[in-house]
Amino acid sequence: MSAVGDILLAPDVRPFAVAAAIMVALGGIELLTTMVGLSISELVGKDFAVEAESHNALSGLFLWINAGRLPLLILIILRLGIFSIGGFLLQGLAHAAGTAIPVSIAAVVAAAGSVPVIRNASRGLARIIPRDESYAVDDSDFVGKVATVSVGPLDQGLPGRVRLKDVFGNWHTVSARASAESEALPVGASVLLVDRDAKSFIAIAAPADLIEQQQSSNRA
Repeated sequence: MSAVGDILLAPDVRPFAVAAAIMVALGGIELLTTMVGLSISELVGKDFAVEAESHNALSGLFLWINAGRLPLLILIILRLGIFSIGGFLLQGLAHAAGTAIPVSIAAVVAAAGSVPVIRNASRGLARIIPRDESYAVDDSDFVGKVATVSVGPLDQGLPGRVRLKDVFGNWHTVSARASAESEALPVGASVLLVDRDAKSFIAIAAPADLIEQQQSSNRA
């Protein structure tokens, strides 16, 4: 067994190695499913919201780390990654000092120390990762809006992904496919969302006047 393998399987870092493996697996599955127009983020919960009337310590912690501003799956992946890095770093420093921290204590310290890091990292990611849905915007509000194909082309097969801005200026990425009468819509094309079924939005090529209105709105 290689030296790297010995380190990753050592008992004092095993929880952090497991967390890293789960993070890589979830990230890989999410990337692959997004490329074919699906997303496991949508299956496990697009956004996590803490009820406004809940005032217990756990809900306060979730609010503090910006839960609800990121898809739940992304928050889980971020949590696993920071916990794993923190644990490896902690045990690495201990080994450099010629000692080792009991794995249970190291796990608690890494978990607690990662919370403020998650808060800052999630705040930064929330600015660049579009959410599929907003609690202030309903899916039906997107019908009649112009969007841009981000994963495609859109045809009558598997749904692709389109990106659009809501009335509050927030960006969203949703599943869509071309209408039965429409030709394939390539990546980068401006499309009009004309309907929605149980699986995705239905899109057609956007008329030129609507494209001009969208460009003016984006510039504003």
